[in-house]
Amino acid sequence: MFLNDNIKIFSGCSNEPLAKAVCEYLEVPVGGATIEKFPDGEKIIRVEDDVRGRDCFVIQSTCSPVDENLVELLIYLDCLKRASAKRVTAVIPYFGYARQDRKDEGRVPITAKLVANLITAAGADRILAIDLHAQQLQGFFDIPVDHLTGSLVLSKYFRDKKMENLTVVSPDVGNIKIASRYATFLGGDLAIVHKRRVSGSQVQAQELIGSVEGRNVLMCDDMITTGGTISSAAELVKQRGARKICVGATHGVFAPGAVEKLSKSPVDEIVVTDTIPLCAEAVKKVKVLTVSSMMGEAIKRIHRNESVSSLFSSH
Repeated sequence: MFLNDNIKIFSGCSNEPLAKAVCEYLEVPVGGATIEKFPDGEKIIRVEDDVRGRDCFVIQSTCSPVDENLVELLIYLDCLKRASAKRVTAVIPYFGYARQDRKDEGRVPITAKLVANLITAAGADRILAIDLHAQQLQGFFDIPVDHLTGSLVLSKYFRDKKMENLTVVSPDVGNIKIASRYATFLGGDLAIVHKRRVSGSQVQAQELIGSVEGRNVLMCDDMITTGGTISSAAELVKQRGARKICVGATHGVFAPGAVEKLSKSPVDEIVVTDTIPLCAEAVKKVKVLTVSSMMGEAIKRIHRNESVSSLFSSH
């Protein structure tokens, strides 16, 4: 076995298959707990394993239904802390509310900071997350944050595909750094789409910086929510002469209507990871890669007080 009895890994309801896969990688059982609802909708969590003095991890994506999964995580953390766990780490493969990270207009909240405060107040000693949408979100927490990236898994998949005449396209200006890393790793050119957001679900790609004519295109992003950014960018690069268009994203949020929108776009392949469980409709159209071994390795290193950043150099 990788680990000893001093570690306990628990699963929330949001992504049980991923939690089980992580435990299989680490060769430890999923921690025993009962999650029930009262008739009025309130939740109660009973931890069945002895956690006194142990290193505990709770795996819970705060995906849809976001508020319910978030409150469940908070209850879990409080439960373990009151049961005298030595250290409690919140493992959040997908962190909801991450895009509400600033005041872009008057009289709006910074909800990402609020959620960070709630998780800390509930008893988390440490955070393990994947692609927080913006690197600076790590500073919203007053506790240590280990920040992994899905590009470790996605880039290996696309490298093994050996795509020739490759141009990596950033679907918006804010994603240039990620696209640049992919381009360097895969040995491709770099292009950038300049977009204008019409509404929360409508995006218009206006201009392309770089050339994609006669080339295979890889568009990479941290998440696909409405599919508007990807669809609009794909239409633009296809008009400019792109051949095959592949899309890679860490989080497949896929809000209602996103899969239908992407199916009508010229995208040939969409690849996401299992940080969020996908609906049956999306699974038929999307290839899913697992982050379980990467997360499991990070958990093992945190438990042993080893370097997590060395994961990046090893990949």
